[in-house]
Amino acid sequence: METLISPFGSLQLQRLPVRKKETLRAWDAADEYLLSHIAETSDQNNLPQQPLIINDTFGCLTLSLAQQKPVMWGDSWLAHSALKHNAQLNSIDISQIKLLPSTESPKYSPTAVFLKLPKNTCLLEEQLKAIRELAPEGTTLVAADMAKHIHSSTLELFEKNFGPTKTSLARKKARLIFSTVDKNITTGFTEFPKTLEHNQMQLVNRSGVFSRQKLDIGTRFFLEHLPVAQQDSSIIDLGCGNGALGVHIGMANSQARLHFVDESYMAVQSAHDSWLTNNLDDRAQFSANDCLSNFPSDSVDIVICNPPFHQGNTVGDQIAWRMFQQSLNVLKKGGELRIIGNRHLGYHIKLKRLFGNCRTIANNSKFVVLSSKKI
Repeated sequence: METLISPFGSLQLQRLPVRKKETLRAWDAADEYLLSHIAETSDQNNLPQQPLIINDTFGCLTLSLAQQKPVMWGDSWLAHSALKHNAQLNSIDISQIKLLPSTESPKYSPTAVFLKLPKNTCLLEEQLKAIRELAPEGTTLVAADMAKHIHSSTLELFEKNFGPTKTSLARKKARLIFSTVDKNITTGFTEFPKTLEHNQMQLVNRSGVFSRQKLDIGTRFFLEHLPVAQQDSSIIDLGCGNGALGVHIGMANSQARLHFVDESYMAVQSAHDSWLTNNLDDRAQFSANDCLSNFPSDSVDIVICNPPFHQGNTVGDQIAWRMFQQSLNVLKKGGELRIIGNRHLGYHIKLKRLFGNCRTIANNSKFVVLSSKKI
């Protein structure tokens, strides 16, 4: 655990999920830069009330401004959980902080908007359009990120969807973006949610979902090598995205019980929409969650998973390892975890160490489909 020191005081902050010997901080230089800017341009006794804070990863910004009763809006269930966790660490009352998932729009007109750039540009564009409709004319949005993630195309996106835009000088390799609401801009309608078709499946993608424009090649390969489930099997589509894997199994097996899980609110909503769009019945459940932490042990027959190898802009296999560990816990004896991964990630080593077995189902030049069973 490390301590953030900012003009708004000090905070002890942890990343979630909590790991032993964590080497990464729960904030970055862009968070520090944004907090410094807010303090430098505001009277400490007259800070903006109820600011809209968007894509705050671990609660750093929102908790620093807790007394201003902010609204935290974002797509990550884990980010909302991290804010609650870090509030407890610092004995901060968050009863006046509103946590808003990305699938809901703010219901007020914010006069102060602070945003961390999401990795997903389609999500950013949709957020900018939504804020521009809500905020009063002339409101300045202040966005922050590391300079290496801010490109000319990023600034063009702000200009096109929000208003006149400029950037700050870099500080500790971080940069701020200032964009002012122009109500005269004609942005057109958002293209999301959009429906894709693949092998007679209709799949609904919202802007926050991975591979939004078409079904990614890894999922297409995995669809050819999914397990054959018994009629009454209980199956989890873990990290479900738009639900392609679970919907495919649900269409092939009229009695299997499906549960779709993702830490992205938009992914869970997309999976739900995909399920309904394919006229499937009410035997599926949908949860925004941190992997499988709320599932009982020894309760599931099959877990299918296309694990991510990054958390935001941070690359690593810690999320995949957590998925594998929790899958082992929730599977019944004889139950199967089946995954797909890039060949170079070496997931077979981790699975064999954890389950005691790992079998290659299929592979090509880029991907490998692996199966491990709970002994």
